[in-house]
Amino acid sequence: MPFQLSPNIELLFTEAGTDPVERVKAAAAAGFDAVELWSTLDKDVPALASACQDLGVQVTSVLAEPRTNFAWPGTDLTEFWAGLEKGIENARALGSPRIVLGSGLGFPGFKRPMNLDKLVETFIPVVERFRGSGVGFVLEPVNTRVDHPGALLDRTAEAVQVARGVGDPSFGILYDLYHSTTEGEDVAAVLADAGDLVHYVQVADAPGRGEPGSGAIDWEDRLAVLSRSGYSGPIGLEYVPTTESAASLKRIREAAAAA
Repeated sequence: MPFQLSPNIELLFTEAGTDPVERVKAAAAAGFDAVELWSTLDKDVPALASACQDLGVQVTSVLAEPRTNFAWPGTDLTEFWAGLEKGIENARALGSPRIVLGSGLGFPGFKRPMNLDKLVETFIPVVERFRGSGVGFVLEPVNTRVDHPGALLDRTAEAVQVARGVGDPSFGILYDLYHSTTEGEDVAAVLADAGDLVHYVQVADAPGRGEPGSGAIDWEDRLAVLSRSGYSGPIGLEYVPTTESAASLKRIREAAAAA
């Protein structure tokens, strides 16, 4: 069964203007039944939810905000919890089944293993507080070589370790093929180790973070590996197009249809 593709409307269909509703309309007109987005706190959520419902478009993921507040010096989680409360509320209004968590920069004064333990301690109460909300959590490791210097989680295996520590079916990881490739990971190996903890996937080509076909990734091979790993959920298209949005989608659509 082909993968469902979900364009990121922060990066794609910008030709439609700055209004997220217009970008969703453009995505629907291009034949997509799903989109993802980053921030919800800066958007007219009711208008966006209404547009998605009218167009039959599923929102596949949103971000928890603020992204790194709990990792700055000190461990006051007040802003983290306030942002997450609102983010969950918005995710539910938009019908998004998941919200993306970041690791931040790490807790000062702790070595790496202790930092991972602190993440587990931070996220277990998150799961408990929002149990029954209908919104799941995906923890995203990001590359530190190019895009996110200083981020704590830059390895898929360590995100998996944290998810296993949380130990709840509502908590998994976001596997981003671009970040993983940029970090030099063995895609097949990390997916095999992650097992059913991969709850969401995003893609961009590497190097460059452009559209599939702009870099060196073998898309037929990588999507085949993803499929063999057991993942069958949506794929977020989180890339910076080097050409017009509709044209930039050609290569990934071909590969996804053949997967």
